Amino acid sequence: MDDLKAKYLTQIADAGDESALEAIRLAAVGKKGEVALKMRELGRMTPEERQVAGPALNALKDEINSALAAKKAALADAALDERLRSEWLDVTLPTRHRPAGTIHPISQVSEEVTAIFAEMGFSVAEGPRIDTDWYNFDALNIPGHHPARAEMDTFYMHRAEGDNRPPHVLRTHTSPVQIRSMEKTGAPTRIICPGGVYRADYDQTHTPMFHQVEGLAIDKDISMANLKWVLEEFVKSYFEVDGVDLRFRASHFPFTEPSAEVDIRCSWEGGTLKVGEGDDWLEILGSGMVHPKVLQAGGIDPEEWQGFAFGMGIDRIAMLKYGVPDLRAFFDSDLRWLRHYGFAALDVPTLHGGLSR
Repeated sequence: MDDLKAKYLTQIADAGDESALEAIRLAAVGKKGEVALKMRELGRMTPEERQVAGPALNALKDEINSALAAKKAALADAALDERLRSEWLDVTLPTRHRPAGTIHPISQVSEEVTAIFAEMGFSVAEGPRIDTDWYNFDALNIPGHHPARAEMDTFYMHRAEGDNRPPHVLRTHTSPVQIRSMEKTGAPTRIICPGGVYRADYDQTHTPMFHQVEGLAIDKDISMANLKWVLEEFVKSYFEVDGVDLRFRASHFPFTEPSAEVDIRCSWEGGTLKVGEGDDWLEILGSGMVHPKVLQAGGIDPEEWQGFAFGMGIDRIAMLKYGVPDLRAFFDSDLRWLRHYGFAALDVPTLHGGLSR
């Protein structure tokens, strides 16, 4: 055994690479190696001889395995040192150009809208995307028989049998935020409520999840004239035009009275939208004076306060301004589309510096 030990420890020390080391391992402690063959001879020995030879063979095997592991680690360290010497990098060299990330058009337009209304004194209010049907419907004067409350239009959350809590829905508009804001801050108030909303619809101009921004202003002497001025200023700033004509058409919304759909004068010359000129009209939002029942639901006395509200689709006005033909493209996660329509991360929109630089 001393001869075997000396033989293989010498070979291990002289091994120049891992393949040579593996060959030594097989010859020494492999299934058909010399140590394994010696162990098979234990069966032909007397019990006294086995008590001496067995532990000695196991010790020899362990010593050879330890030497193999140490040599393998040494070879790996030597290979790494050689690689580090041959593969060096000058860290002072300029880095490779990598494609820059971009801001999604929805995020950009949300910031543009926020910047415009901030200049007019509106603050941003937020609320939960999952809300009770009281905030989403009842507090907004939407009756129980209204089509919007049907399960074919609204996503209701599952309720376990015996659950007596109020039904919860994925909010169908951001108007519930107006109620929560009135409850929290009272009157007077001036807020916008941007965020994602959900409805059971899907085609070229509708998706199950989309984005809205709604505005609310409450004071003691607010009128439709104030609403008209705010919307005119918004449209001029957002589309970056000097003048614009708005057309208010009588409509009906449960949460406003009177209510009006708002159109802007435009032209589609050459398939390109031009706002403020031409003979065409394009609907962009709904608006009106806040219904007294909505003020009451928010804890505000309608005998003392009044206000206006409006709402528009962020995705829709983004499509109009930046020429996006299909609403579904906003949610496809196509990198080519995002690089084409995306915005530089540091181009923060401001009225003074420009909204869409």
